[in-house]
Amino acid sequence: MLNDYIQRFTSWLTVEKGYSPHTVDGYLRDISEFAAFAGKGMQVGAIDSRTVRAYVYSLNRKMKSSSVSRKLSALRTFFRFLVREKVISSDPVAGVTRPKQAKHIPNFLSIDEVFTLMDAPGSQDTFMTRDRAILEMLYSTGMRVAELVSCDMAALDFEKEMVKVTGKGERQRVIPMGKQALDALGIYRDHRSQLIRSRVSKGLNVDQDAVFLSSRGTRLTTRSVERLVQMYARRAGISTVVTPHALRHSFATHLLEMGADLRAVQELLGHVSLSTTQKYTHLNMDHLMEVYDKAHPKARKMKNN
Repeated sequence: MLNDYIQRFTSWLTVEKGYSPHTVDGYLRDISEFAAFAGKGMQVGAIDSRTVRAYVYSLNRKMKSSSVSRKLSALRTFFRFLVREKVISSDPVAGVTRPKQAKHIPNFLSIDEVFTLMDAPGSQDTFMTRDRAILEMLYSTGMRVAELVSCDMAALDFEKEMVKVTGKGERQRVIPMGKQALDALGIYRDHRSQLIRSRVSKGLNVDQDAVFLSSRGTRLTTRSVERLVQMYARRAGISTVVTPHALRHSFATHLLEMGADLRAVQELLGHVSLSTTQKYTHLNMDHLMEVYDKAHPKARKMKNN
């Protein structure tokens, strides 16, 4: 039966692929929803493309195409696994096309807005130094919020001005840190040490590995970081919704606008595919024309004439 293979698949994702618990839970949820649609007692060999298409049709009636595409991608990975394990001989998802998706460009900030946001934490904030270090780190490195909160002190190299990041699929990369981020981290590091000493002296628990700590001495969560970024964005008077991903997007956009190589940005962001990075190339036309006029030999020739 279909359900008999789901646990085997999730174990493969965890052990063989090295996916995070959060990612594995997402796969498990999507595939379990399909199993409920198909019928828990259905034999896996009885599932064909008609079953999958009927499921996709039911999803299209109640959710966005991006969500449908994600669920279909999970099914595709699951059935390819079953083919590889010789549980089934053919993939029932192979002939099912993805729903068309509208191109989505996440919000990004102007350079002035970024500077205003970085200055938003003030003396009235209990965790001013921590919050400023978080904002600076997100923008300076372009790391994902999950990568930020999972970062340990051992990953920070203040001498080489680098941070080692563990991204999706447990892939590691090393990212340079800018001066502003290093300075903010240095100040926060002193306050962090004070927090740890205070809790230890009172016999309270504290996560001594995590870089960013909550008031309870535990590792900060992604949701907490999302809330504080949105709070400071409102205080800075930024009208659009600002998320940690918007800072990641701003990091990539500003690098490309300043002439950074696309493949270098790909490495910094930790993208496996260059096509994923290419969505960040939405430079404005004025900038593109400026680059063209400076770099293209025909453009120079025409201007000289």
